[in-house]
Amino acid sequence: MSELTFEQMLEDSLKTIHNGEVVDGTVIDVKPDEIILNIGYKADGIITKSEYTNEAGADLTTMVSVGDSMTVKVLKVNDGEGQVLLTYKRLLAERGNERLKEAFENKEVLKAPVVQILGGGLSVVVDEARVFIPASLVSDTYEKDLSKYQGQEIEFVISEFNPRRNRVIGDRRQLLVAERAEKQKELFANLHVGDTVEGVVKNVTDFGAFIDLGGVDGLLHISEMSWGRVENPKKVFQVGEKLKVLVKDIHDTKIALSLKFPETNPWANAAEDYAVGKEITGKVARMTDFGAFVELAPGVDALLHVSQISRAHVEKPSDVLSVGQEITAKIVDLNEAEKKISLSMKALEKPEEASEGEEA
Repeated sequence: MSELTFEQMLEDSLKTIHNGEVVDGTVIDVKPDEIILNIGYKADGIITKSEYTNEAGADLTTMVSVGDSMTVKVLKVNDGEGQVLLTYKRLLAERGNERLKEAFENKEVLKAPVVQILGGGLSVVVDEARVFIPASLVSDTYEKDLSKYQGQEIEFVISEFNPRRNRVIGDRRQLLVAERAEKQKELFANLHVGDTVEGVVKNVTDFGAFIDLGGVDGLLHISEMSWGRVENPKKVFQVGEKLKVLVKDIHDTKIALSLKFPETNPWANAAEDYAVGKEITGKVARMTDFGAFVELAPGVDALLHVSQISRAHVEKPSDVLSVGQEITAKIVDLNEAEKKISLSMKALEKPEEASEGEEA
C-alpha cells in the first residue's frame, strides 16, 4: 500500500462542497467590492458586492470586518479560476421568503421600510425578500402620489404568496379598513346628538365639507356652515383646518354636522332685537323684482318690499338701491316662527319729503 502524500492528506482533511450548499465561513479579507472567506475548503470563497447587498455605491469595508463569521450559500464551486463564488444576499432572500410564507399562513402583520416607489405601488423588503404592495392596496382611500411613503416603515399583511411566479403581494389597505371600523365602533358608542366635537377638514365640495372626526367622516352641509349665507364653501374652509362642530344628527353611519351653535343663534332674542316699530340699519344683500333682502345681522335677512321703499312710486328696487348699500328702515312685521321680518323705508319718510320726491 502506497503512502499518501502530504498534499493528499491535506486535501482529504478538507470538506467537499457542492453548488447550492449552505456553509459557514470566516472573513479573512475585505475589499470595497468583494469579501474573501475561509470556508474550510481547499479554495477560499468570494462574495462580490452585488451578492452581498442591493445598496448602490456601498463600500464593503464599512459593512464587514476581518474575523466576522458568516453563513453563505455556494453559487459555483469553481468559477474557472479555482475560486468558490458565494452569495449572502440570496441566502437571506430565501430565508426571507420562508419568513413571508410563515406570515402569509398565519396572517401575521409585518412591518418593513419602503425601499422603492414603483409606477403601480410600493416595494418593501423583509429580510432581503421583496414584497410588492399595489397602489390600490396601499391605503383605504385613493392616493395619486405615493412618494411620501419613500423610506417610511409601514405595516401590512401578505395577501398572496407565490415566489415561483415572483408574486409576493402585500396589503396595507385591509389593516386600515379594520382600524377605521374599530375607531368607528368606538366613536359611535360615545357620540350623541348635541355633542360638540373637534375634527379636521378632509375634503371640501360645492355642497359642503367632510370633517374627519377621528376615523369617521361627518358632513357639514353648506346650509349648516353659518347662520348667514355661504356662497362657496371652498372660499371658507381649507383641507387640514381644525374645526369645532356640533353633532346635529346621526343616522346609521352617517353624521350630520353644524356650525350653527344655539348660543350664537341670531334669532335667539328676536322679539327684543327686531321688535315691530324699531328703526334698524342693514345692508342690501340681494334684490328681486318684488323687493330687496336686507341683512340685519349674519343669518338674519329682512324683506323690504318694493312698495315699502318710498312713498314715491318705485318700479324696481334696483332703480333706487344697490347691493351693499346701507339703509335705515322701520320694522313693520316680525314672524319668529318662520324667521321672517318685514321692513319699510317709506314709514320713516315725512309726507313733505314724499311730495318733494314726486315733484322732482
